[in-house]
Amino acid sequence: MAAVWAAAFPVVSSLGPHRVWGASACVGYLCAAVAVLSRRSLGRAVSVWIAGIGAVLAPLVVLVLTGGAQSEVGVVERAGLLTVRQGTPYLADPQAVVEVTPYLPGMALFGLPGAVVADGWEPLRYLGDARLWCAAAFLGCLWAAGRVLGARARPRGTGQLVGAALIASPVVALPLAVSGVDLPLTGLLCLALALAARHRPVAAGLALALACSLKWTAWPALAVVAALLAHRAGLGAALRGTGVAVAGTVLAVLPSALLAPGPLVEQVFAFPTGRGEWETPAASPLPGRLLADLGPFGWYAAMTLLAAGGVAVAVSLWVRPPAGLVPAADRLAVGLCTAFLLAPAGRFGYLALPVLLSVWARLAEAPSRVAPARSRVVAAGSAARPVLVGGDR
Repeated sequence: MAAVWAAAFPVVSSLGPHRVWGASACVGYLCAAVAVLSRRSLGRAVSVWIAGIGAVLAPLVVLVLTGGAQSEVGVVERAGLLTVRQGTPYLADPQAVVEVTPYLPGMALFGLPGAVVADGWEPLRYLGDARLWCAAAFLGCLWAAGRVLGARARPRGTGQLVGAALIASPVVALPLAVSGVDLPLTGLLCLALALAARHRPVAAGLALALACSLKWTAWPALAVVAALLAHRAGLGAALRGTGVAVAGTVLAVLPSALLAPGPLVEQVFAFPTGRGEWETPAASPLPGRLLADLGPFGWYAAMTLLAAGGVAVAVSLWVRPPAGLVPAADRLAVGLCTAFLLAPAGRFGYLALPVLLSVWARLAEAPSRVAPARSRVVAAGSAARPVLVGGDR
């Protein structure tokens, strides 16, 4: 299925980076399918690494070396350069849509390496590609979330294999290779949910503050994490986590809000919702976009439905707060899907974020179906002669 999905990109996509990814990923997935059919015990592990090389490593290297990328990569890199030069990532008077920065100031961090090496040695400039740093942040967040959650009764190596399979899947491999700007946001949301599930409100709030300073689409996670903390650790923990998240976001956004309040509002909020001077390129035929295309009445109808969807999710959090990682990830995924479907502007690709949240949460919490050998021996002994172990009471 993954190979078929990838094979469609060279045929139907008008974007060069997508076609490069599709061709490479299709070959990788097909080779991985051949490997997994092998009867050798290492067939499954080998297939995952083959898929990762074909769908992630090879297209990423080719696109970085050739400069092929979606436009948002250049936007992030320019935001980093502008931050160094003027203290804010927003141009006061953009002359084209590609000069608009529709992200909050935190996203400029991934463009700072490019600003540092912009005038350096030519081969070193490749290290300034924002995708590399977005990928590093995403992978680092997933690793940290795994450490927070701890081992879930898996044999050694199983967790790494599952993680590698997730990264090699199309839902991660495609954005990682061609764009990557949404991956740090996703990784930070995963980390915040993991920390909240383990009753660590301050750390969860810090992760949320970082996520909320990248894109305002992360803001619904504040309510979900607060509900999870309140259910698992009490109202005080929820207030501490939310307070840290809000304070951290304000501190990150405040300098740009003071230096360039008009450009920030125009580019970060008006532009993505279709009310800015420039028309957003996020124009997939989703319900909200189709409504907005009907004129002012349609735009207000889309915004009304969007607000109603947000209220419905908020009420569900109040009536039935999530009790664990998977329910919280699912509730956040529902909220994000509602927002992406009903927003006046959006892309089908945005839906990869909620899908990834739900899939990651299940993989992170699911124990292995095959218990380790030591566990089977202990279980057999316990069945033969019941013994109460202090840690199991």
